[in-house]
Amino acid sequence: MEKPTLQGEMIVLRPIRADDADAVWESVSDPDGRRLTGTTAVFTRPEIDAWCEAIASAEGRIDLAVTVNGSDEYLGEIVLNDIDDVVGSANLRLAMRPGYRGRGYGTEAIQLMLGLAFDGLGLHRVELDVLSINARAKSLYENLGFRIEGRKRDAYRDGEGWCDGILMGLLEDEFRASQIP
Repeated sequence: MEKPTLQGEMIVLRPIRADDADAVWESVSDPDGRRLTGTTAVFTRPEIDAWCEAIASAEGRIDLAVTVNGSDEYLGEIVLNDIDDVVGSANLRLAMRPGYRGRGYGTEAIQLMLGLAFDGLGLHRVELDVLSINARAKSLYENLGFRIEGRKRDAYRDGEGWCDGILMGLLEDEFRASQIP
């Protein structure tokens, strides 16, 4: 499947490319970002280079770079993965580079990706996990219409301790209701 480019008011979502590897490396090496997303895997630079080279052709997922209108710089990524055409569902994931969090880019990226999920792919449901320690992300998802569906207790590491994963979902009719002006 050809990966789309999506245009928003502030941002453009485009397929991730090999030349994004430096910025992706910065993102996966960021301690705060790793903590807030529950990332425990350790990546090598050659693995990141190979991933950036190949991800645009991966099946069953759409990985897009978040860029600002007028610039092609990778600011973060938004991913729709585990796409199940039969059930009509997918998982959503967002990660922004350290200097670009809290500027509204993630909100717009999610809105664009949800439009693709429901209008472009015809999905019925989009779900995600957010860590209980990431109150800002949880609030963002709630403001976009996601509802809490459950909790995975002590499912993620938080340094030497643990934190819960909060399961959230958005159904197509809920998305459509939120689009009415």
